[in-house]
Amino acid sequence: MRIKELRELKPDDQEKRLKELKLELLKERGNIEMGGNVKNPGRIKTIRRDIARLLTLKKEREKSK
Repeated sequence: MRIKELRELKPDDQEKRLKELKLELLKERGNIEMGGNVKNPGRIKTIRRDIARLLTLKKEREKSK
């Protein structure tokens, strides 16, 4: 997702999306550790970037208060 799209989400939705992404990352890494096939190897990189974007937005909200 792009930062613009993430900014449009409500803070509760951003938190929900962050939890979903962390769970998805955990599953992808687990799949790799167990020796499974990875459908999309670049997906882990995009998940990590989206998590970083969401954490950045969270930090910005905290600082603005």
